[in-house]
Amino acid sequence: MEAVLGTGLLPINPSFASDEDSASNNPMTVLNRIHPPRPDWYEEFYALALDKTMISYEAEIAGYKSQLFSNLRGKADKILEIGIGTGPNLKYYANDPGIHVFGIDPNSKMKKYAVAAAEAAGLPPSNFKFMQAVAEALPLNDASVDAVVGTLVLCSVKDVDLTLQEVRRVLKPGGFYVFVEHVAAKDGTILRFVQGVLDPLQQTVADGCHLTRNTGNSIAKAGFLGLDINQVVLSTASLVNPHVYGIAHK
Repeated sequence: MEAVLGTGLLPINPSFASDEDSASNNPMTVLNRIHPPRPDWYEEFYALALDKTMISYEAEIAGYKSQLFSNLRGKADKILEIGIGTGPNLKYYANDPGIHVFGIDPNSKMKKYAVAAAEAAGLPPSNFKFMQAVAEALPLNDASVDAVVGTLVLCSVKDVDLTLQEVRRVLKPGGFYVFVEHVAAKDGTILRFVQGVLDPLQQTVADGCHLTRNTGNSIAKAGFLGLDINQVVLSTASLVNPHVYGIAHK
């Protein structure tokens, strides 16, 4: 199996998928089981939509992201970003010399946007690897990265708890999990009621995104040794409010 990025990291079979049929351990088999293939036109459209419609959101959250990702400088050489999408986070952390980034996303159409974002951030092509995979089955070795980045990811994974287990698995001891996620509004509020009504539609049109998950609680219960978590409401996020952001330490 070919090493990626010259770092000695190898794509491996997911650690949790250990049944008798070896074919079921194949990363693409796992990908298709957890994230069934969408039509090419849908995945291309969704990638384009993310690239073009998130500009105002990214502008509003830029200050929070700048502060958050500054914690990685000088502390993380090998970084995994789950749900990398079109790569809007790369400009915050991928321009330090010696940084190697693995970008995971189940939508292969995101690759060209992520590669362009990596280049714009000053990341050499040899230091960036896009891999089509799901966060519930990360194709990396145990304790192989210094940091995991995930923004607006846990809303759409099939299994939040399993994803967080995988994040902890691939992190080195002392590593960081840097996150920004939207969560359910407070119970009893009008926004929470509207989120509940529109949640099924949101999952259909936004590639599995849930409006009503309490992912901040999930992160708090995932077994990290330390957690710094904050909450903010963004004017450009509309129904997907509030947001939680922070750093969890392994």
